[in-house]
Amino acid sequence: MSILVDHEIKEEVAKGRLIIEPYEERLIQPNSYDVRLADRFSWHEDSEDIIDPYAPETVLAGVKQTVQESIVLNPYEFILGATLEALCLPDDIVGQLTGKSSLARLGVMVHVTAGFIDAGFSHPPAQITLEILNVGNRPVRLHAGMSIGQMVFTRTAPCELPYHKKPGAKYNGQQAAAHSKYYLNKAQSPA
Repeated sequence: MSILVDHEIKEEVAKGRLIIEPYEERLIQPNSYDVRLADRFSWHEDSEDIIDPYAPETVLAGVKQTVQESIVLNPYEFILGATLEALCLPDDIVGQLTGKSSLARLGVMVHVTAGFIDAGFSHPPAQITLEILNVGNRPVRLHAGMSIGQMVFTRTAPCELPYHKKPGAKYNGQQAAAHSKYYLNKAQSPA
């Protein structure tokens, strides 16, 4: 296993094995590719109603969506965003999304816990949903098109069952700022 460096990222993109749409060579860093923020955001409106991850009607209740060129994230406010870039990974490269240090210094966490992107994600290419949280003391304005995170690519042995071929690959081809589909796990859970 090894993290791809700049020239390896370029080579994988040129071969068509690693798909990044839109791709801009200027976004390649020594060990990563900068991903930018799309203009689509969603969140749950304030409510005392309980979200049950196994009950889709509660997961999807009170969801607000917007398309905006910028959005203000208040302290301790949580929203879903998405990368501008859509990705498609081959069966021997995994992705790891991390936030930008400059935004973290403002209190913005870009991927709260789900930063791992499986080999074989996604066919067709799909945007990565971002779980964005402001843990700082002041509101922060986020702009569509700004660098929001870094995608680190790691070469592995080819996996036996790439993500897009898994039965129940619920986020394959996902739309921007996709909400949880955890409720689909209930049908797959052992009794």
